[in-house]
Amino acid sequence: MKTLTILAGVMLVFVFVWERVDVVRLGYQIERSKSQKILLERERDQLQVKFSSLAAPERIAKVATEKLGLIPPQQGQVMMVHQSMDAPGLSSPPVEQVRLARHVVTGRINE
Repeated sequence: MKTLTILAGVMLVFVFVWERVDVVRLGYQIERSKSQKILLERERDQLQVKFSSLAAPERIAKVATEKLGLIPPQQGQVMMVHQSMDAPGLSSPPVEQVRLARHVVTGRINE
């Protein structure tokens, strides 16, 4: 009986120690996750800034004209294409929503 009591006491101490070690381990894991979250948020912010700068219409127009050699369309080169009403299930958007080209004049973009 005495051996059983000692064994039960040792088991309780073992469970208590194991539980404390597990709590400490989880605490370290939480701290690592918080640090990783901060790093990922910083990287996301940097990528959003980079995306904004790369997607700027002025930059795209500059790259299109200087690097790709594209020129703005001349008057009469842009043609509006209207969808046939014969196509089932398709509806054409209002004309004011259709934009096919932009005309660049002295560094400004006119629609």
